[in-house]
Amino acid sequence: MKSSAAVESIGETAARFGLETHVLRHWEDEGLLRPVRDAAGRRRYGDDDSVRVAVILRNKAAGMSLEQIRVLLDEGAHDRHRVLEEHVAELDRRAADIAQARAMTEHALRCRAHDITACPRFRSHVADVLSGEARWLLATTEPMGGPIPSPPTEATRAN
Repeated sequence: MKSSAAVESIGETAARFGLETHVLRHWEDEGLLRPVRDAAGRRRYGDDDSVRVAVILRNKAAGMSLEQIRVLLDEGAHDRHRVLEEHVAELDRRAADIAQARAMTEHALRCRAHDITACPRFRSHVADVLSGEARWLLATTEPMGGPIPSPPTEATRAN
């Protein structure tokens, strides 16, 4: 049920959240928003719609895709818990990456080495990357990135 307390146009709602109106239209096309229409067919956003916009923005900032957010907002989604558990695991992985980056940066800040890459303790912060054990999406650091390919194995070298 839609709340009628505060009703805004698409332009007013977009401006309130610092968005372009096409973003709200896209989210509606994706099934994330369902604003009511007035007699002239114009979208009217109520309090419930504003809450959904805030949820979308907060979860996009946390790295969720629109598909994941759609599942989050769909109270009847059968795979809701699985999607949310996977996202929690991804957030935990990102938190560990941030903690590692912070430790590396703090070490670099205090290290007396002129060439930080020559410092054995500093190198320990990138040992997993050097060994090929670390995996992440380059998209988190490179605009057009993708998954880092696995190092070749005996099986793949034979092909």
